[in-house]
Amino acid sequence: MHPRTTSPTKAPPGTSDVLVVGGGIIGLVTAWRTAQRGLSVTVVDPEPGGGAAQVAAGMLAAVTELHYGEQALLGINLESARRYPAFAAELTEASGHGLGYRASGTLAVALDSDDRAHLRELHDLQRRSGLDSQWLSGRECRRLEPMLAPGVRGGLRVDGDHQIDPRRLAAALVVACERVGVVLHRAWAERLSVAGDRARGVVLADGTELGAAQTVLAAGSLSGRLAGVPGGVLPPVRPVKGQVLRLTVPKAYAPFLSRTVRAVVRGSHVYLVPRENGELVVGATSEELGWDTTVTAGGVYELLRDAHELVPGITELPLTETCAGLRPGSPDNAPLLGPTRLPGLQLATGHYRNGVLLTPLTGDVMAHALTTGELPDEARPFTPRRFDGAAPAPVSPRPQSFTEQPV
Repeated sequence: MHPRTTSPTKAPPGTSDVLVVGGGIIGLVTAWRTAQRGLSVTVVDPEPGGGAAQVAAGMLAAVTELHYGEQALLGINLESARRYPAFAAELTEASGHGLGYRASGTLAVALDSDDRAHLRELHDLQRRSGLDSQWLSGRECRRLEPMLAPGVRGGLRVDGDHQIDPRRLAAALVVACERVGVVLHRAWAERLSVAGDRARGVVLADGTELGAAQTVLAAGSLSGRLAGVPGGVLPPVRPVKGQVLRLTVPKAYAPFLSRTVRAVVRGSHVYLVPRENGELVVGATSEELGWDTTVTAGGVYELLRDAHELVPGITELPLTETCAGLRPGSPDNAPLLGPTRLPGLQLATGHYRNGVLLTPLTGDVMAHALTTGELPDEARPFTPRRFDGAAPAPVSPRPQSFTEQPV
């Protein structure tokens, strides 16, 4: 059954056609694509281009991120990955910024017999799902990536999983939005304005009222905390903490890795993503700790320990940055896209670990929904209406300042 949608409404004079709450990559791509279709768009965020993208590794891993029970999510992940090359080229031209997009592939490896059995099961699931992955012996893995530990027992080569630099992606989206006429309000929305049983825009922290025909809540992990949203419409989104390390590969060590390498070590996922600029991203923890974004000694130690077991030479590299951010998790790990049961309010949030991957598709889906009032077919399973009446995900109290917490 298709979700009930409403026809788009043009804004009266002095207001916007569309107001987007949240200027992370999801909010920005929504604004950019919608403005390209001729609507006037405003984005409200104290730091446009900030948020979870500043911490994310940027793996476009539709195949190696496959999990049991997420076949519907797999479909949109694959479709968004298919759109990425054209999207990256268009955004690069529109902004004049390179995105660090690389079609370098992924190698998922096993370090012991249990990991090898797990990878074999994943390979079977991938094949049953019609995905392209190749099983390699440990020797074949080390031939591809000589820096791997001698004890690697086998792996999966996935050439279709690519990568992008999320920080450069976010910066490019800010410029593209400005060039197409999107208005950026560098402030935080304090509450949603609702009148006549319809969303009418937002009130900023300083009391300024911004009106809009349609409002999009795209505030990442904070999306379930905006005041004024009726309880049964608040998205059940929670923050999931992730700690990430950044190292630099000196020229004397290059090439260190030629593709993304990932594994499960002691039950924890670890990945190493080599950038074209010599940066190496190592991540990531997954912690249900509310709004905490503290970088901990334990988190850094565990990431370095597991990465060292995978690639021993990593301990020789300079450690240049440690950071932590908040992924917007949803009850089913899938995004909430499109109209809510409150007329005038749409959602683009809850992308969890797939926000960067789903950026192209989310922009297209939201622009279509905002200009036609209808969700495209590929997005119908992800309507917010599937959670109607659900309480917001339980988390600790809202942070005192939006700028203290990545979205």
